[in-house]
Amino acid sequence: MADLGCWPGGWLQVASDAVGPSGLVVGVDLAVIEPPFEQANVVTLAADLADVATAKATVSALGRMADVVLCDAAPKLTGVRATDRAREEALLETLEVLLPEILRPGGDLLAKLLESPEAQAIARRLGARFSRSRVLRPRATRKSSSEKYLLGRGLV
Repeated sequence: MADLGCWPGGWLQVASDAVGPSGLVVGVDLAVIEPPFEQANVVTLAADLADVATAKATVSALGRMADVVLCDAAPKLTGVRATDRAREEALLETLEVLLPEILRPGGDLLAKLLESPEAQAIARRLGARFSRSRVLRPRATRKSSSEKYLLGRGLV
């Protein structure tokens, strides 16, 4: 399993439990996870998702392509709507390029989306790459939050 945008590490803990001792989770983020994870089934990489070497490093650390990709990455928000939307769009476009390099055919995706027309357009394109896809808003999400998640099942 690959966790893209893994800082501060909450999803890494959940993913570590989900894959169990025989599985492996590779977390990737610009920020270094401190303190380092003690679980033997978690490896973290400090890397930029937009760097072409990141896909190879992630697959190398996993030993194969991922069965599942989690992407909770989010841009640093400025409070300037146009800038924040552009950063979110760039991040999702990076995921769109990176996904076929790290997710095996038949694999699954769970990716964070912020509410914007740009994010919706990319979510439609990403969703079309899967046998089934839908956009979810978890019950635990704060009412004021624009967070949603794209769930893609079965990369084609």
